[in-house]
Amino acid sequence: MKFIENILQNHHEKFEKGGKWHRYWPAFEALDTILLWTNSRTRTAPHVRDSLDLKRYMMIVIAALIPATLFGIYNIGYQHYMALGQDPMLIESFLFGLMKFMPIVIVSYAVGGLWEVLFSIIRKHEVNEGFLVTGILFPLTLPATIPLWQVAMGISFGVVIGKEVFGGTGMNVLNPALTARAFVFFAYPARISGDQVWTAIDTAKDKVIDTFSGATPLLVASTTPAGGNAVEAISNVTYGDFSLLNMFLGFIPGSIGETSALAALIGALILIITGVGSWRIIVSVFAGGYAMAVLMNVLAGPSSTGMFTLPPHFHLVMGGFAFGAVFMATDPVSAAQTNLGKYIYGFLIGVLALLVRTLNPAYPEGMMLAILFMNVFSPLIDYYIVKGNMKRRLQRAV
Repeated sequence: MKFIENILQNHHEKFEKGGKWHRYWPAFEALDTILLWTNSRTRTAPHVRDSLDLKRYMMIVIAALIPATLFGIYNIGYQHYMALGQDPMLIESFLFGLMKFMPIVIVSYAVGGLWEVLFSIIRKHEVNEGFLVTGILFPLTLPATIPLWQVAMGISFGVVIGKEVFGGTGMNVLNPALTARAFVFFAYPARISGDQVWTAIDTAKDKVIDTFSGATPLLVASTTPAGGNAVEAISNVTYGDFSLLNMFLGFIPGSIGETSALAALIGALILIITGVGSWRIIVSVFAGGYAMAVLMNVLAGPSSTGMFTLPPHFHLVMGGFAFGAVFMATDPVSAAQTNLGKYIYGFLIGVLALLVRTLNPAYPEGMMLAILFMNVFSPLIDYYIVKGNMKRRLQRAV
């Protein structure tokens, strides 16, 4: 670390005001504060003596994402070898998954980081730290088969349209990572939905087993005909084991980082203990989803689709529900800020996600749209809560 510090110190004055490379100070500052600790001091009150800056705050989120990332890498290889009818060995599966995952992450950080630096240079301010999380969150919401040019298009849309046009980190209305995924989903639906995109196989080279389908549990449940039972349909699939335990652990087809509810809950524990993620939002999202699933079970009739019959606890471990509740809904910028608002915001996300899942057969996930929809309404929720608090205090003061 001393070696790196010396190199940066030797070139520091060239990037400071008056230096020949002053224009590129935002890029140099971003590299400096990522690699080393910050020694900046506040000029005016209030003064806080703490080594935790926004970059390190974001690093905690990245640390919480490690379980989902590592399992997602392994699951890419696991699903690949399962499709070929081979025994998925631990090392081979992980290395295969790493080979598929790293290019996606590199493109996400390279292209998104380029936009961040470009906007910082034009606006003459330091590089926004929020992209440290966006750059890894976005790849985790994608299938392993996504073309790299679509990754570049998606992250560009998420950073530029989802955040920078609003003023950058802290000013965005929508979650940038979900905005990027929504763009890819609606612009290139064939490469991010369907039953063949979730398994990294080359059909021209690889011979898959006859029973291979590649369909996710949510897709199986959503295509269960009226009057059918979704649980029976899931348990009767010929490819893989879609048991409740496997869905909780994550050994199912799906987006890279979203299949394991266990990994998401480990991440939730890290976020809650460190105070970075709001437990109120996480708990209320699960509560809202569970309550709506119970209601759908009650309303299920002979003409209802099989999704109506899916038990509430199945919904919580399927698709990206757990991942979205922990890492997307808790975005500190686009989420509600008041304590009561966090409960309302999270509960409605869970409710809307289940509504989309059960009532819209063309889109069986629902979590992405539910979070983006509530991102738009979170300022309104906080507004009325603050207004109500002020009204009650004024009444006490009379």
